[in-house]
Amino acid sequence: MKAADLPVDVSALRDRPLAEVFPAVGRIVGRELLGNGWTTDEAARAVLLGTASAAEIAEIYRYGDAAEKRAVLKAFALDEVAATMSARGVDLLDDALRTNDPRLITAALGSPYATEKLPPASFRQAVLKCVFSGIPLAEVDGLPDRVDAELLRMMTDFAAERRAAGRAVPADLTPYLSISDER
Repeated sequence: MKAADLPVDVSALRDRPLAEVFPAVGRIVGRELLGNGWTTDEAARAVLLGTASAAEIAEIYRYGDAAEKRAVLKAFALDEVAATMSARGVDLLDDALRTNDPRLITAALGSPYATEKLPPASFRQAVLKCVFSGIPLAEVDGLPDRVDAELLRMMTDFAAERRAAGRAVPADLTPYLSISDER
C-alpha cells in the first residue's frame, strides 16, 4: 500500500515540524472511521510518516501516546514506511507486543511488515498473546501462511490446558487445531 492510497490530505501539515504536528493531528483532521480499517488521524499520521526518516519514526513512537504509537505501527503497512524502517521497526513491534494494550498488539500484527520481519519465535509468541488477549486471529496479517509445526503444537497445548481447566477453547483456534490433528 502506498501513502497515496489513503484518502487524506496532509498538504497543510507538511510545512510544520513532524514532532510538533504529529501529536496534534487528531485535533486537526478528526478521528472519523474511513471504512478501510483506518481513522482519519491514523491515515494522516501514516502519510506524514511516509517522508520521515527511520530515526524520526522511532522517536515519534518512543514519545507518543497510545494513539500515536498505534498510528506508527499501522503506518508500517505503507511501502514507504516499511522501506524506511527496514529491520529497525522490529524493535517497535517488540515494544508493542510487550504491552497489554490489544489495540497496539493488533496494530503491530496487522501489516505485512510484521509478517515479513518478525522472527518465527516472536511471531509465534505474538499469535499466542492474541489468543490470550482475545484479539481475533483474523487481525494477524499472514497468519495462515506463517503457521508452522511449532505454532500448531503451541496452539494444541494451549487448547489442552484450557480443556483441562474446564475452560472454553477460543473459537479462533478451531481451524488450527484441526490442521494439527491432520498432521
